[in-house]
Amino acid sequence: MADNGSKVEEIIDGLTCPKALSCYNSKFNNLCKALDIGLESFLICLEEKKNGPRSCKFSVPFGDTFFCQCPLRVYIAKSLKK
Repeated sequence: MADNGSKVEEIIDGLTCPKALSCYNSKFNNLCKALDIGLESFLICLEEKKNGPRSCKFSVPFGDTFFCQCPLRVYIAKSLKK
C-alpha cells in the first residue's frame, strides 16, 4: 500500500482543482468543512450553503444536502482524519 504522500501525489496528478489545490499547498491546514459519514467516495459538505457548495465543481446536491466528491478531500477526511 502506498504511503500517504505517494497516494496524495497520485490523486492530484491530473486533478483539475478550481481552488489551485489550496488544501494541499497549505499542508492540509486550509480545508473546506466536510464530514465523513461512511460513504466510500463522498463526504457531506458543511460549507455555508449560500456560497460554498453551489459554486464548487465537486459538489453534488441531494435534497437539502450537498455531497463533496473531490477525491483529494475525500482521501484527506478518510485517511488523514482531517
